[in-house]
Amino acid sequence: MSVSPLSSQFKKTGDILRGSASDQIIDYTRRFESIKGIYDSLLKDLTIKEFNTKHAVQTAKTFFGSSKVGFAAVDGTEYTKPLFDLLIFFGASYASMGTIEFNDDGPALNYSTKTSEESMGISSCIPMYVNEVVDAEQTFMELAAGDAKTISKPLTDEMVVNNASIANWVMTFSEFYLAYKLAANRPDLKVLLMDRSLSTTHGSLIFDTKHSPLWKTCAIQDCEIGGKKVDENDLAYNRHRIVNPALCLPPARGDYLRYTIVYLLEEKGPQSLDQVCSLLGIDTNDRRKRVSRFLEHAVKEGYLRENRGTYEVQPHYRDSWTRVKALVEAASSQLFGGHTTANPLLIEKNGRKCWLTTLDMAFLTLFSLYMLIEECWRKRILLLGITKDTTARDFKTHLIPICLNNGIWHSPLSQELEKAPNTDRMLLQYVSIYNQDKLPTPWSLIEYDSAFRMTIPEFEKHRPGYVSGAIRNRISPERTFLKTYIQLSEARSDPRLRSNVLFIDRLAYPEYDLREDTLVRFKHQYGGAEEPVEALLFKNTGVKNELQNMIVVMLKAMAHTSIPEAFGHNMPLFIADNVAKWHNSEVRRIIDSTGVWVANNRDLRQFVFYMSTFRERRDELESSRRTS
Repeated sequence: MSVSPLSSQFKKTGDILRGSASDQIIDYTRRFESIKGIYDSLLKDLTIKEFNTKHAVQTAKTFFGSSKVGFAAVDGTEYTKPLFDLLIFFGASYASMGTIEFNDDGPALNYSTKTSEESMGISSCIPMYVNEVVDAEQTFMELAAGDAKTISKPLTDEMVVNNASIANWVMTFSEFYLAYKLAANRPDLKVLLMDRSLSTTHGSLIFDTKHSPLWKTCAIQDCEIGGKKVDENDLAYNRHRIVNPALCLPPARGDYLRYTIVYLLEEKGPQSLDQVCSLLGIDTNDRRKRVSRFLEHAVKEGYLRENRGTYEVQPHYRDSWTRVKALVEAASSQLFGGHTTANPLLIEKNGRKCWLTTLDMAFLTLFSLYMLIEECWRKRILLLGITKDTTARDFKTHLIPICLNNGIWHSPLSQELEKAPNTDRMLLQYVSIYNQDKLPTPWSLIEYDSAFRMTIPEFEKHRPGYVSGAIRNRISPERTFLKTYIQLSEARSDPRLRSNVLFIDRLAYPEYDLREDTLVRFKHQYGGAEEPVEALLFKNTGVKNELQNMIVVMLKAMAHTSIPEAFGHNMPLFIADNVAKWHNSEVRRIIDSTGVWVANNRDLRQFVFYMSTFRERRDELESSRRTS
């Protein structure tokens, strides 16, 4: 192989980039052409175009108890900065506040001007030596013999700096904890907006905490709360803690059956096998065998105890959820409290200091989400997640095939859907522009269960009425979150110039969402049993959805067209984002000024040369040479 001159390499790079861009445009053009008729053949019956402000007022009065309520929008920020031999991690969340009054001629918004004064935000700044980061960054670690932690692969300082996710975890934890505190402590708050997908975040947190052997390395394990230690069973016991009997949550199927049984005994007291099956509506032999097996396992694992065929929760775990909630409060006080000297990520356990790891923060974030959901159900707070950019494709690749295969929807273009754009957002964005005369803004897709994200048509026998799990045949809990896509704004001068399609998901509320006409029932072969999957689906525009009507009316009022960067988005989240960015910039100045102070301090100056890495010294010298 001959070595080509630099000019030829540059030319080759340019040719590759131009060719890739051209191929991408041609590919998208071909994909768009293949689905020109999808709106008329399918989506027109799934797209809501008319929203009633008067009905929104009535829904607000019945749902919130008032037509005028408080709202909050939460957004986070993060920053990681190498400073000599230190890594500085900053994570924070801030909330913009206000009130919304639902009127017959449209909602009226009033934004709070005292965000800074009211201290609606929490933050944490964590300095760590580079060699200490590997003790807190769980992705760098694995268990060795004797359950000792060891580094999973050779690491350089640059790899540690570039791959550390501590700041992101602190930010994520802060977002859900701040949202929980707002829901718990502000009686007027009835609408809570978050700049992330609720269902996707929940799925990610379950995934991040699934490796039970690594739980032994958690700093929160064996922490003493109220005279009792938080053990490994406490973590497992509450890992799926979304409990709502009205929604039959957790569902009595799949991997969630063991948690459903334990939470049922926690609520009802001692029960026999027959009583448990009766309360859960389980009447087939294959499902009864699974219940019996899980009861026996729970006794061996220490969750339950058995006495003459009757099962009950072990006394130590009857207050497990209360203990875990107190743990979250203690950890948040440590991370986001007013400590000025001790490192916020260091906790004291059994007489020694331990680093809170990213796995610890995954658990704390998951529990904070459950605490938030619990408050929102108890106080009837509308919890809404809004995502600007998403790569989700479950509407196209999961929901549509399932509904077409089971006769819920009908379309002659079922084969052409495989050629459609890769993501749901791109598909709906194209449909909106191509059918702009038929689809004025605002519009919204019908709402459907977020469990369809992990549900596909049965992949072996292809039987009508049966579904499979998308990954390892597992289906996420249904009847918890509902999702949809909306588009709120278009330019007055050109209706084809439209805002981005937004991904919306929200908490499900049984009084409004759980009805016979909103349930779709499937069967799922899993764990040696045939189990029911009962998901929520507003099948078409003819199915009444009062909450969605109120939500779109509210979001339309919160969308500003006069601010280009907030065009068709959400003004409260835009304000929260700007507050977060301002604090981020101020923290960057503080960190940079600290570096200058250290470099110019007479007592510390002699150590700066040795504290800096070779790469930092080289970059500084090269920058000075270029400047001069």
